[in-house]
Amino acid sequence: MVDPLPVNYIAVDGPIGVGKTTLVELLAERFDGVKILEDVSNPFLPSFYEDQPGAAFQTELYFLLSRYKQQQDIAQRELFDRLLVADYTFPKNRIFAYLNLSDDELMLFDKLYTLLEPNLAVPDLVIYLVANLETCMDRISRRDRSFERAMSEDYMRELLDAYNHYYHYYNRSALMVVDTRNLNFAANPDDFEDLVQRISKPIKGTQYYVPLGSR
Repeated sequence: MVDPLPVNYIAVDGPIGVGKTTLVELLAERFDGVKILEDVSNPFLPSFYEDQPGAAFQTELYFLLSRYKQQQDIAQRELFDRLLVADYTFPKNRIFAYLNLSDDELMLFDKLYTLLEPNLAVPDLVIYLVANLETCMDRISRRDRSFERAMSEDYMRELLDAYNHYYHYYNRSALMVVDTRNLNFAANPDDFEDLVQRISKPIKGTQYYVPLGSR
C-alpha cells in the first residue's frame, strides 16, 4: 500500500520538451492516480508551425476549449478520492496566447479565457519543470513529432522566457521548481524516488528541488 501524498491535485507544467508527460505517467502509476493529459492532436498545429495565416488563433482556441473541457471534470470534487495528475495548468493557455497572437486576436482570446477560468479548480501543487534551450531542443528532436520538426530555436527561446516570467510571479498554489537538465525520471529510478520523497512532505510557497546528486 502506497502512502498518499498530502495533496489531491498536482499539475506538472513547463515548456515544450521538458518532460512533463513522463513525470505525470510515473506519478499516476506510483499513486494509482488519474492522468489528465492534454490533447496533442490539435489539427491546427502543423499549420501553426508552418506559420500559415490565422493558424495561431485557431490553434490557441482549440487548446483553450479542449483543456477547459478536461478541467471541468477536475472541478467535480467527487473525483478527488484519487490523486489527479495533469501535464499542464490552465494558465498555460495565456502564456502561449500572449506569445503567439496579434493584439486583436489576443483581445478576443482574453475575453473568452476570462469567462472560463473562474470555473476551474486550482492545483494543490504545481511542479514546474525547467531546462535550457539545448536540452529542450534535444528532447523535442528525440521524440520526433512530425508537427514539431519546424519549430525554431528562436521560438523556443521566447517560450522559455515567457514561462520563466510567469512562474517568477506565480502565487496561486504551492510551487516546486525542478531543473531537469541532469534528471531522467524514466531511466533513473533514484531521481524519481527522491522527488517523490520531497513532495510527500507539505510544501508552502515556492520551493526549489535540488537533485539527489547535487547535494
